[in-house]
Formats: sequence, C-alpha cells, structure tokens
Amino acid sequence: MSFFRNIVGMAAGAVIASAGFAAPTAAQAQKVQVALGDTISVETLAYLVALERAKERGVDYNLTSFAKEELAIQAVVNGQADLGIGTPYSVAQKSKAPLRGLFQVTRLVFFAVADKSYKTWKDLDGQTMTFHARGTGTEAIGNIIAEKNGIKFGQRNYVPGSENRVVAMLNGQIKATIVDLPNKNLLLSKAPDRFHVLPGIDEKASDEILFTRTDWLEKNTEKADIIVEEFAKFWQEMARNPSVVEEERAKRGLLKDLPKELLSDVANYYKEAVENGVFDKAGGSPEAVKADFTFYTQAGQMTGDPKDLKVEDFWNFGPLDRAHKKLGS
Repeated sequence: MSFFRNIVGMAAGAVIASAGFAAPTAAQAQKVQVALGDTISVETLAYLVALERAKERGVDYNLTSFAKEELAIQAVVNGQADLGIGTPYSVAQKSKAPLRGLFQVTRLVFFAVADKSYKTWKDLDGQTMTFHARGTGTEAIGNIIAEKNGIKFGQRNYVPGSENRVVAMLNGQIKATIVDLPNKNLLLSKAPDRFHVLPGIDEKASDEILFTRTDWLEKNTEKADIIVEEFAKFWQEMARNPSVVEEERAKRGLLKDLPKELLSDVANYYKEAVENGVFDKAGGSPEAVKADFTFYTQAGQMTGDPKDLKVEDFWNFGPLDRAHKKLGS
C-alpha cells in the first residue's frame, strides 16, 4: 500500500517538498509560488488542471506540497509562497496576518470511520482520535461532533492524507479517524467486517480555499485574476461533466507515475465528489464565508461571535467577481 504515499513531479516542473520550503532561485522568481497543504493525488488533481490552464495563459508556477497544512499556510505568511491552498482562517485571525481567500476550492464532505468495537460516539469518550493536521477541517468536524455528543477525545494524533489514515486503519495502527469520500469507500470495500461509518454533520463549510497575502495581490492582480478565472471555469465544467477531469489528466499526462488502479478511479471519484457537494461551482460567496465563520467558531478554531467577524477581513472577492462576470456566471 506504499503507493498511497507517492508524490509525483508534475509536467509543469513543480517543486515538491514534504517539510520545508526552499527559497526560489532567480530563474523561478517570476513564477507564482503555490503552497499546497495536502498531498498531490487524485483528490487534488483538479487543482493541478486549473493551474496548468493558467500556465498556458502565461502564469507559470511552482507547486510545493507540504505534509502539514500549517507549514503551507506559514509559507504564504512568511512570503516564501505567493498563493496557498488550505484553511487559513485560524492563522489569519490569531496572527492578524493579511491573508485573503480568493476561491473556495473544496467543501467539507468527510466521514467519521471507526473500528466496529466503537459502536457509537459515546464509546469514543476519552479514546484516541486521528485527524489530518492540527487546525484543519477534519479536526473542526471532530470538535463539533464531540461537543454534540457530550464527549471528549483522549489523545489526538495527526496523520496527513486520508489515504494514509486508511492504510493505518487497515494495519491496525489507528481505530478511529475522519476521511474523505473515496477513502471512506476504499476502507469499507477492503474491510467491511471491521469498520463502519459513525454519524457526522450536515454542514458543508470550506475545506480548502485558494488564498494569498494582500501585498502580493495588490502587485499581481492580473496573475491572480487569471488563476482564479481558470479555477472558476474548470469548477463550472466539472459541475456539468465531472469526467472532464480525467480527460484533462490524460491529455496533459498528469499523475502519470501513479499506479493504474488509482488512475482508473479518477472519473468515479469526481462524479461522486460533485454529486456530494465537494466542489461548488460558485467558488465561494459572502454567505459561504459567513457559514465558515459559524462552523469554525463552533469548532473552536476561530474566536468571538461569528456575527461580528467581517468577510472583508478574510476574503477578497474582486478576482472571483471579475471571473464570474467574464464567464457570464
């Protein structure tokens, strides 16, 4: 199962790193540095297609994949990266870093899976729970579920990547976690006699958003507009025809080093993901951001009354509004 950890170099000449971020060379300086708080996989393939399309329009990029989402966010905060893909709300509020969301990449559609020895959430009171990373959407979901069920988790472990948590479940290393749609399906197909899904939550807050610093955005409005437009355009195409992701992957030779058994699932994954609301063709809205405030406040990752939080302190809708106007959406 080691192939689940495979991170591949893309045709775009992406720079892939798992823990640190090297300063770009002079030759790379003109490229947009993108920090991804996740592994490069089938689940993040659509992001790569959008970036590749932006590259065709003259906005070249380097992509760095981080094992921990907080490292990707800090890379943007520190100016080592220009754009990030992750959930920066908590960091932006606590550090007052001038981060602004540009596009809602994915929404939280996750599933709590557990060993069948845990029949209900009450059985997990005081027990170990494993999440993607500290302060991420999976932990937010866990916090809300724990509060609703009147329990407290014991030790919290962090294993980046749903696929890696599934491997750990199958190997008996962990007994309860929260995973995305395809890996929930994978786990239950591999060992339906050992694992089951516990009740989750209905909210679909932002999971990953495309974000940047205000200073970079002010100096690079045209680049930001092109990238956001390509995300918006591709998300709309996915909503109409999810198979377009596999068509674009094959045409561009993306993820070609992944095993065939994983690539054969691309079309099915995006069909299910679109049907389950992982990708919203709107790409974000003030109303969606306000819903995020409520969700992440309830989860304990943002503080204060969500009604007092201002959308403009966390998002800049200029690029997305211009994209929708251009696309007629």
